Amino acid sequence: MRPVAPPSSFGVTHPLDMVTAQEITAARRILVESGDLTETTRVPRILPVEPAKDLVLGHVDGADDFDRSLRVTLLETDSGAVREAVVSVTEGVVLDRRDVPTGTHPYGQPQYLFEEYERASEIVMADRRWQAAMARRGITDTSHSLVAPLAPGYFPHEGYAGHRMIRSLTFHRRYDGDNPWAHPVAGLIALVDLTAGEVVELTDEGEVPVPSGDWHYTPDHVGEPRTSLKPLEITQPEGPSFRVEGSLVRWENWTMRVGFNAQEGLVLNQISFRDGQEDRSVIYRASVPEMVVPYGDTDVTRYWISYFDAGEYLLGKNANSLKLGCDCLGVIHYFDAVVADDHGNPMPIPHAVCMHEEDYGILWKHTEVGEQPQVRRSRRLVLSYFATVGNYDYGFFWYFYLDGSIQMETKATGIVFVGAGEPGTENRHAPEIAPGILAPVHQHIFCARLDMAVDGLANSVEEEELVGIPIGPENPHGNAFTWRRTPLRSETARDADSEAGRRWYVTSTGRRNGVGKPTAYQLTPMAGPRLMAQPGSSAARRATFAQHHLWATPFDAAERFPAGEFPNQHAGDGLGTWVEAGRSIEDTDVVLWHTFGPTHIPRPEDWPVMPVDYSGFWLKPHGFLDSNPALDVPDWSQARHHGGDHQCSCGH
Repeated sequence: MRPVAPPSSFGVTHPLDMVTAQEITAARRILVESGDLTETTRVPRILPVEPAKDLVLGHVDGADDFDRSLRVTLLETDSGAVREAVVSVTEGVVLDRRDVPTGTHPYGQPQYLFEEYERASEIVMADRRWQAAMARRGITDTSHSLVAPLAPGYFPHEGYAGHRMIRSLTFHRRYDGDNPWAHPVAGLIALVDLTAGEVVELTDEGEVPVPSGDWHYTPDHVGEPRTSLKPLEITQPEGPSFRVEGSLVRWENWTMRVGFNAQEGLVLNQISFRDGQEDRSVIYRASVPEMVVPYGDTDVTRYWISYFDAGEYLLGKNANSLKLGCDCLGVIHYFDAVVADDHGNPMPIPHAVCMHEEDYGILWKHTEVGEQPQVRRSRRLVLSYFATVGNYDYGFFWYFYLDGSIQMETKATGIVFVGAGEPGTENRHAPEIAPGILAPVHQHIFCARLDMAVDGLANSVEEEELVGIPIGPENPHGNAFTWRRTPLRSETARDADSEAGRRWYVTSTGRRNGVGKPTAYQLTPMAGPRLMAQPGSSAARRATFAQHHLWATPFDAAERFPAGEFPNQHAGDGLGTWVEAGRSIEDTDVVLWHTFGPTHIPRPEDWPVMPVDYSGFWLKPHGFLDSNPALDVPDWSQARHHGGDHQCSCGH
């Protein structure tokens, strides 16, 4: 049956294209007409329904006969009831509806609406107890104060499971344009029932004065910029090396499709590497669908904090519009994105994703005595986006290299979350980073989802470790060591070990390389601390993915978010539960989940705005190719650009 509205009528030419404004508008209209969306209904989240892999892999360019559906979360603001609807915009119908049992264990609430932040602030500032608490601190003019609404975690002893709750801390902005984060109001916290519209609990333990120091980072306060840095210009007079056709990107040997959605942000689909005349698949789908930020402070205003910035706040919905010369340098291609606002209308994010090329130093080099030295410069394709969630800003950068390697890097910056204390305070959970300003220890634990497809969907997983050999018959001189590969036969969680050089391989079960081994890609992890919250804690139950560096599971379309669909106020779901099934990961469609990120003990140099903190991992071909694929990279020497020969020359 032909669609009522074919995908092309919505500006879509491929099943994996980003959601368009026309599709969101159509989905909203269908829901209104079906009675599913009324004046009191809000839309916390709209996500594309991922098309089946066989449909995508069998898609023929130009075909206009595939379905485009959206999964829409519906919140009734008057009752707090939550439903999910699957809407086919091509067929013009609601395909499915289900109630979300937010009042039943293990509970869970939809992501927060933008309007709820303002509403929570209004509720708190109208509360007489909050006003009295501020007055007790000598603050009677609260017109510029910032009430920061934050996800409340899950603590069943509080008795509000099933209610739509939010906690609010207070920061005092003394005047318009003041930096509110520099003036935390210690010991004051409000627990707000958003459905009832009231503060159900206000805690005031504050005897600490509100810090009054001036801490600013904007040019109007910092003063004239330094003049010692000279301009650095990046030019590509012949244009970039990449080509873009809709969502399809081609750069050197790489091909991929660029996607974006409200929760995960940037998604890369069908990543392949060209080997001779063949585009060989590497990854079917790659994203960073979740991150948790657990705090290690026992203070009443912080012990409950373990934000899920994707699952509670929506990273993609909070994406920045990037600017040339600021966020990206060089010859840039931008991808615009569209998400839904709180009412289910399209909300465009212009320039949500930046793509450009960067020089990356030496790719390979050798100097042979008596012969002309050979050196080639490395270059990488960069796809990135930034999301701002409250006080923190997060950059997500995917790098593709000429040698077939892929790097994923996150950049954490923004303003560290702070509290107040008496100047000179020693606090084992929160170092003093400025007089009277304490910044609690915390972690930023990201989780990448890598739906692998190394030479097809039939893959297996192996773990490699370096092995020392005791002095003896097998190691008579004591210098020998070797390695050990162990197949991971069923879904599992594993941890990095820097001493053993532990790495993981996704191998093809149907293709061999030139030396007769299965073709493979290697995951080199970031071996940082795992979740520091103790087993049995609320944070540990809710963020099971952060307890291990690697999880390997068979593909399941329902397993998309490592902390589950609705981690907000949820008792715990996701990877820790899924792997209990013990499913096989041999010769099957395999998904790797890699957790990584910094554990942050704040320092004075992080204040009042934090320099970027980097973290990430690498994926490298390991027997995927039969030789160095970058032998034919040209010698772009300076001499060539000045009329000389094609060889590098140092001028001696």
